[in-house]
Amino acid sequence: MMAPEDVTIRPATTTDAEAIARVDIASWRGAYSEILSDSYLASLEVADRAGLWSAALHARGTTLLVAEDETGIIGFTSVGPSRDEDAEPGHLEIYAIYLHPRAWGTGVARDLMRTVLDGLRPGAVVTLWILEGNERAQHFYRRHGFQPDGTERIDEIGGQPLKQLRFRKR
Repeated sequence: MMAPEDVTIRPATTTDAEAIARVDIASWRGAYSEILSDSYLASLEVADRAGLWSAALHARGTTLLVAEDETGIIGFTSVGPSRDEDAEPGHLEIYAIYLHPRAWGTGVARDLMRTVLDGLRPGAVVTLWILEGNERAQHFYRRHGFQPDGTERIDEIGGQPLKQLRFRKR
């Protein structure tokens, strides 16, 4: 099992998009197998996701960090301006934080989160969205000072409506 000291966290580059996409898909398949349909998870394509992550790398105000060990990229996070309708200028949103399932429970997600939070200005308001049934993620974010703020939304993912909960940290 890897130790966090064997992992480097660094800003992502455009050449990382495909590796980020592979981690993204592996994480979704591991984390959401009880929430999303097998057919939807099987339909996720590296090329499609790599295009999304490549675009994210060029998005204004967005920071994309990767965690990498001797095998390559094993996790990533992305943060930028909040997309919420009720967000005030300067509010931020963690768009994603995903690890390859083999890196779960190793402390790498904790280190990614700490790196993101340490890079924010003091007092910054940060939100993120979590699928209602994702207890593992909710527990993780609570440990880092995020709390549900009562705001919910329904997103269609894989053809099914799913409730997302907004968590906030001040």
